[in-house]
Amino acid sequence: MKKLEERVKTCRKCPLGELRTNAVPGSGSYESKIMFIGEGPGYWEDQKGLPFVGRAGKVLDELLESIGLTRDEVYITNIIKCRPPNNRDPTEEEIKTCSPYLDMQIDLLRPKIIVPLGRHSMSYILKKFGFEPEPISKIHGKTFEARTLFGKIVIMPIYHPAVALYRPQLREELERDFKKLRTLLDDLL
Repeated sequence: MKKLEERVKTCRKCPLGELRTNAVPGSGSYESKIMFIGEGPGYWEDQKGLPFVGRAGKVLDELLESIGLTRDEVYITNIIKCRPPNNRDPTEEEIKTCSPYLDMQIDLLRPKIIVPLGRHSMSYILKKFGFEPEPISKIHGKTFEARTLFGKIVIMPIYHPAVALYRPQLREELERDFKKLRTLLDDLL
């Protein structure tokens, strides 16, 4: 995983590689059985080279803490590893170019649970494992089981933590989904 992270840090496969301050490969435990996948780095992530360290990261930390987990116990990454200008959504081309890194991270980590955070990561992960994506508002908190070369995997899409900042009424939905995630963890691990 360390070698892969070094490759990400020097990648220049798309224009985002020229615009970034730091690539953001991911962070957390390589032994973790749970992997959180966001969409792409924001301003603070680009500055520090770590995922989810801005305001949405603080929300994620609170949600993890609410179910008895810390960042050190999970693995956190994004579909794309470099910040899009002005925090715009990643383009299909950027996702296509960068997603092989994510695919390798999944193969190396061999998680039991993947938690896509937000619609872009949800769409990519569900398609990757043969499911038809629906709006995240319809399927957040639901589980999908897939088979991989390394065994069964459960996918549980959840709203991106930033939703709690822009639509505070959805904070309760996030908290409920994280409680479901805790139950899933207890059942699987």
